[in-house]
Amino acid sequence: MIIVMKKKAGREQIDDVIQWIESVGYKAHVSEGVERTIIGAVGDERDKVRLKAAEDMPGVDKVMPILQPYKLASRETRDGDTVIKVGDVEIGGSKCIVIAGPCAVESEEQLMATATAVKKAGASMLRGGAFKPRTSPYSFQGMGEEGLKILARAREETGLPVVTEVMDASDVKLIESYADVLQVGARNVQNFALLKAVGLAKKPILLKRGMMTTLDELLMSAEYVMASGNDNVMLCERGIRTFETSMRNTLDISAVPVLKEKTHLPVIVDPSHAIGQWRFVLPLAKAAVAVGADGLMIEVHPDPRNALSDGPQSLKPEKFHKLMDEIESIANIVRKGYAQGHGAH
Repeated sequence: MIIVMKKKAGREQIDDVIQWIESVGYKAHVSEGVERTIIGAVGDERDKVRLKAAEDMPGVDKVMPILQPYKLASRETRDGDTVIKVGDVEIGGSKCIVIAGPCAVESEEQLMATATAVKKAGASMLRGGAFKPRTSPYSFQGMGEEGLKILARAREETGLPVVTEVMDASDVKLIESYADVLQVGARNVQNFALLKAVGLAKKPILLKRGMMTTLDELLMSAEYVMASGNDNVMLCERGIRTFETSMRNTLDISAVPVLKEKTHLPVIVDPSHAIGQWRFVLPLAKAAVAVGADGLMIEVHPDPRNALSDGPQSLKPEKFHKLMDEIESIANIVRKGYAQGHGAH
């Protein structure tokens, strides 16, 4: 249920409603908008009739059911869009952000060269995998904690916040101590133990859609994270598996406007993993910006031919620079703004 407060409801009235919600066994999730406050009451749906009594409390305008099974992620429970702050970067606001970097951290030299290049081109954040889930157990699995240390040094050198993947619930605290954003990959989108663990983290979560995951299933996964206490969740469309074999996955570009209608959470698009071929990344990136994505995740590598992971889909720095130039005009039209990192061209 959601409890909508009156426009002139005071702080004391809002606090009284929160206290009452929690006294009857529900969790209160507060969204304070410009004009009014909305309080989500999340708990056992079988007892929702009891919450209707809140309509008689001072300052309450109305009590409404939340129609979607994902209560906290639903747009019904939030007045406006969620904007997540990572350092000086805002995700979900008026500007489109770009997260860029290699699929995997391979060496300090490789990551520093990439970080410097994407920073110069205007990227907002740096991505890089230290723990790599691979289809084959014989493929490069990442550098582990040493890779995290290299990412941290790259952040110190460039000022770019770091995004990296967490694969196991037991690694959450370790990775949180190094990274600015924790990524849950497509293969773990319904790893509920991991979702609960990152829900206890203090850092924002980038949640990737699985290859066979519906949008409602993606939102229910986000709900797991949020129900554990972490409201700072970003959703990422990265391609789904279809009958088409011409590409690695099929980028579901329609997911962006549909998700924007269903949820208040920011939506990021990863065209690199979707298409699997670097030469198609630019047109898909432009399409994602045009339909209203809050950001892009782009794989960049100084020497893709010799990359230890996902070389064929990685852009060379000069190609990434071209991408940033070409999406700028689209972003300015669609969002009336374009977020570039400090020191951008």
